[in-house]
Amino acid sequence: GLPIDIWIASIVLTGAAIIGDTVNYHIGSAIGPNIFKKENVKIFNRRHLIRAHEFYEKHGGKTIVLARFIPVVRTFVPFVAGIGKMGYLRFIIFNIAGAIGWVALFVAAGYFFGNIPFIKDNFSYVIIAIVVISVLPIIISYFRNRKKEKERKKAVKAASDEASK
Repeated sequence: GLPIDIWIASIVLTGAAIIGDTVNYHIGSAIGPNIFKKENVKIFNRRHLIRAHEFYEKHGGKTIVLARFIPVVRTFVPFVAGIGKMGYLRFIIFNIAGAIGWVALFVAAGYFFGNIPFIKDNFSYVIIAIVVISVLPIIISYFRNRKKEKERKKAVKAASDEASK
């Protein structure tokens, strides 16, 4: 095949990443208000919108950047940022920073590791390993939070049982 110029590829991929998340943000921003017009829809209730807005005001920048590196999550973060009314200027700055970092990392990794015979011969396993490593922090966090919630419920029940004696 034809050689790919990594600089041109980096520019095109960075532009695509920025445009993709920007469109996703604007879709969330446009349809968000309509979703939350009804007061208490199970999935989309107003309390969740307020919490999303507060979260993005506090952690939005790092969330936009870090989400780029987590499969599946990266699809929803800009949409929720739009729904949560994260300021657009703040969003676009972190969107650009995240896109540059993400593309640079993966283009550089492809450039430096792509010709290693082991990687060429086992590419599907390498992709699976990358996905597993990317999703691992979410899985660990889920189980930690679940354990904390069980401990909290147990403590509340013990306090309730003690109070009723």
